[in-house]
Amino acid sequence: MDSKNKIHSIRFEISATFIAIMLGTFGLCIIANLTFMESYYEKNKRENIVSAYSSIEAAINNGGINTDEFDLELSRICERYNIEMIVLDADSRTVKSNSSDPEYIGIILWDNILNPNSDGKYVVRKNILDHQDDYTIQEDIDRKTGRKYMEMWGIVEGGDLVLVRSTMESIQDNVTISNTFMMYVAVIALVVGSALMLYISKKVTDPIKKLYLISDEMKKFNFEAKYTSENIYKNEIDSLGQNMNELSETLEENIKELKNANLALRQDIEKKEEIDEMRKEFLSNVSHELKTPIALIQGYAEGLKEDINDDEESRNFYCEVIMDESSKMNIMVKKLLTLNQLEFGKDVANMERFNIVELVSNYLKSAQMLVKQKGATVKFDDYSPIFVWGDEFLVEEVFQNYFSNALNHVSGEKIIEVKLNQTDSKVRVCVFNTGIPIPEESIDHIWEKFYKVDKARTREYGGSGVGLSIVKAIMEGMGQQYGVTNYDNGVEFYFELETK
Repeated sequence: MDSKNKIHSIRFEISATFIAIMLGTFGLCIIANLTFMESYYEKNKRENIVSAYSSIEAAINNGGINTDEFDLELSRICERYNIEMIVLDADSRTVKSNSSDPEYIGIILWDNILNPNSDGKYVVRKNILDHQDDYTIQEDIDRKTGRKYMEMWGIVEGGDLVLVRSTMESIQDNVTISNTFMMYVAVIALVVGSALMLYISKKVTDPIKKLYLISDEMKKFNFEAKYTSENIYKNEIDSLGQNMNELSETLEENIKELKNANLALRQDIEKKEEIDEMRKEFLSNVSHELKTPIALIQGYAEGLKEDINDDEESRNFYCEVIMDESSKMNIMVKKLLTLNQLEFGKDVANMERFNIVELVSNYLKSAQMLVKQKGATVKFDDYSPIFVWGDEFLVEEVFQNYFSNALNHVSGEKIIEVKLNQTDSKVRVCVFNTGIPIPEESIDHIWEKFYKVDKARTREYGGSGVGLSIVKAIMEGMGQQYGVTNYDNGVEFYFELETK
């Protein structure tokens, strides 16, 4: 698939975006922790130390430093913020302290007072954060313990010396713990959040995927796929799915109508082309078939006019030829008109129920004179009435063509046999004549207009080659079977009619 047309899963995109946002968020939090947490803790520690120093200073100034209430408050502050403190009077006596080694704390206080701008005897190094006339805030490292402290010391009203300090190790420990905890939380949150996001994105994107698959099927003109939703409460995707279902049904109906219209148009075009071809063929065949009789009529008529033969017998012969050819032309034109009406659908079969035995019997009676002239013998058994469905006039036309064809081609024993073979729902009318079988190469062509197996013989009895074409048009118009069967001693033509 071309990379430009490659489709990415929306579920993947949503999940990847969410996980990237979580990664970015936790990453920023960890960076912020590493960058600003220690400074924030130091600022907070400084505020606590200043608050404790201010409380002690206020208690000294108002004379409440030795009260139980102040002791309780001081104990709460020092325990909460991990603060050590000491208050010395002007004579270096300890007024108040919560340190386990107040003497050492007192020495550090005096060391700060005596060496305010240097590291001093008990301090590795100092970092002055804020220096005022009455107090100093600094960071230093205790030589005895090696710990880093934040201290605030100064001389309050009345000459008392005050030192408040808190170790900085707790800040670093807290920062490390916070960052470690943040890392664990980030990993757990990423795992749990990713799993939840994959599940949620699946719930959200499954309906969208359904819609995509439905649209893909619609693109292939398959409208069977429909959108279904299991949601109790419908949302915009469900509404879109319902709209796509309606769109699918509408498209299917419109395409069906379009195909039907296209099929009908194509059939009309084909029919028109077929009719045009039939007209051309009809005119060509008619002109060819009429050429010979017209030439004969014209020739004998001119002979009469010019008195080529002045005896009466010759004139009568000329007149008989003219009359005979005119009769043949008349019969052929009538048959062509009948065939034309049948092929162009102008005559619609009038289906009715009639007695086929009576129809055949009546026709055979009317044809007795023609049978005698041919010296033929017609066999037709006595049948009980058989009622069939069809157009009686057209069925008689079919039988007449079969019988005339048999009469014209009968030879040998000169027997014509008419049979009615009845089944449960149909009857087959068969017309057999003794004579020469139809050549195999001509079997498939005898139903074509103007096709003649033996042109010389056909010309002899005045055949036009249209009769079997009329049979074909009539039987196909009624939707019934017809055909021909060769035998060693003759030919049998048949057609079928329904009895129910």
